[in-house]
Amino acid sequence: MREDTAQVTVPIPIRVLWKAMAIDIRQTATDVLPDIVEDVELLEGDGGLDTILVFKFTPAVPKSSYQKEKIVEFDESRHQIALEILEGGHLDHGFSSYTTGFKLTAVGETETLIDINVLYETKPEHIHVPGDTIKATFHYLKCLENHLSNRIS
Repeated sequence: MREDTAQVTVPIPIRVLWKAMAIDIRQTATDVLPDIVEDVELLEGDGGLDTILVFKFTPAVPKSSYQKEKIVEFDESRHQIALEILEGGHLDHGFSSYTTGFKLTAVGETETLIDINVLYETKPEHIHVPGDTIKATFHYLKCLENHLSNRIS
């Protein structure tokens, strides 16, 4: 198993960011990435641990029409969430396993530090550049930051 990690601080209070990333994940994904995510279907669970979601992609996403994910970590008291891809998405692009984890830490009243951890394995024929896994996550977080900044300002 390989691992890519990163940290980023965003000017969003932790309670607002946690709600968007964990509690309201289904609505947030379509609001924040409308060019990528068309719909998020709840297949199983209540939104917490072991919930299974299907992210349906727009036609603009090459080689994949959906991504099925399972919430494999959900700790509201520690503001930690991790999602494992079960089907589609990154698994259609050279990965044999892919899990993204987030830990949020308050930095004062108005900022949040996000620790990002991506655990993955690649298929033997796939050439992977270390750190590339973080690029999609950074894009999502930047879009999320812009979306939330507009809502709280």
